[in-house]
Amino acid sequence: MGEAKRRSEQGLPPRGPQKQPGSAKDTSPRLAPWLPLTRRQADHFVQVSTQGAWVGIAALVLFWITVRFIGPAAGWWTLTD
Repeated sequence: MGEAKRRSEQGLPPRGPQKQPGSAKDTSPRLAPWLPLTRRQADHFVQVSTQGAWVGIAALVLFWITVRFIGPAAGWWTLTD
């Protein structure tokens, strides 16, 4: 017996569409009525850009240490200061 037939014989309503996990609609409030950006999206952008800034700072420090200390110690170049 099929699911639809069984449900109709038992007096149950037909099954609705299955909810997809992770595809829930974002119901957080909008930043502005005319701007298609929600508060959750803005918070996520701030979080990602902050992490990106820290990665950039770490890369800059690593580059500076390489240029100032590792390169001259390895004989790749000499400093002229």
